[in-house]
Amino acid sequence: MSDNVYRTIKVTGSSTEGVDDAIRKAIVATSKSVDHVEWFDVTSVRGHVTDGTVEHFQVTLDIGHRVTEV
Repeated sequence: MSDNVYRTIKVTGSSTEGVDDAIRKAIVATSKSVDHVEWFDVTSVRGHVTDGTVEHFQVTLDIGHRVTEV
């Protein structure tokens, strides 16, 4: 592994389908506006419950992207 410098961005993805889907949506959306996304770390998972059923998932991530020379 080469020496790199990374910047992290905190984002929250949401989904009615599940945690995995919320993570993937957050990464896809971030990658559209940020170059060199290389890793993520899940920092929290939340959900919304209605009548005893999980209705919605929210997953907060630190997403790392490589800083490149200009």
